[in-house]
Amino acid sequence: MLELTDSHAHIDDASFASDREAMFQRAQAVGIRHIVVPAVDQASWARIDSLCADHPQALPAYGLHPIYLDQHRPQHLDELAAWLKTHRAVAVGEIGLDYFLPELDVETQREYFQKQLQLAREVDLPVIVHARRAMDEVTSTMRRIGGLRGVVHSFSGSLQQAERLWELGFYLGIGGPVTYPRANRLRSMVATMPIERLLLETDAPDQPGACHRGERNEPSNIIEVLHVIAELRGESPEAIAAATTGNARQLFRFD
Repeated sequence: MLELTDSHAHIDDASFASDREAMFQRAQAVGIRHIVVPAVDQASWARIDSLCADHPQALPAYGLHPIYLDQHRPQHLDELAAWLKTHRAVAVGEIGLDYFLPELDVETQREYFQKQLQLAREVDLPVIVHARRAMDEVTSTMRRIGGLRGVVHSFSGSLQQAERLWELGFYLGIGGPVTYPRANRLRSMVATMPIERLLLETDAPDQPGACHRGERNEPSNIIEVLHVIAELRGESPEAIAAATTGNARQLFRFD
């Protein structure tokens, strides 16, 4: 039996309300033993805390996502610091920068991102980072603050950008996009990247793989990601599963 870790899945999302227990069973059936569940806003923290308390394989992360900027308030940063002192967490996340959506104020994003990075360093937790059209700034900001570890999830940058992240000790989260045959740059990088920097993810319910185009994504679909990466690298699925779960265990310290 494979032992797999989905390092990024929003299974607290309302789209799972009708079949969440069945979703967990399907995940277990393909070998998923751990699912990291990142928050997106302050309102989601209690929901994720409750979900993870009821399902030991679900591991909570708490943060303020840049896309939900209009839902954040400055006091939420103080509340996050207090929350992390009283609740179990494997990471601070999902945090980051998103320069794809023009309505998101850049300076406000930067303020939330930098303060959450500083908090993660203070509480000695890894970060789960969203970087869309902002990879270079994300990397330079993390380098400037220093003392950080974490993963850039759904990585879609260049090999040079990946190498700068590896120099910082960061991991890359790879999910559904790598299963699309036209994702040439991503597939080429994944084929040769250091295995010790690779994490598997689904980003459920978003970013389904090529075999599930147009469907709601879920953790059990990580098996498709696993087999594509194994084929690209010329390695066995068992070897990729063991390596990536070992990486997740090292980063998130969930055992």
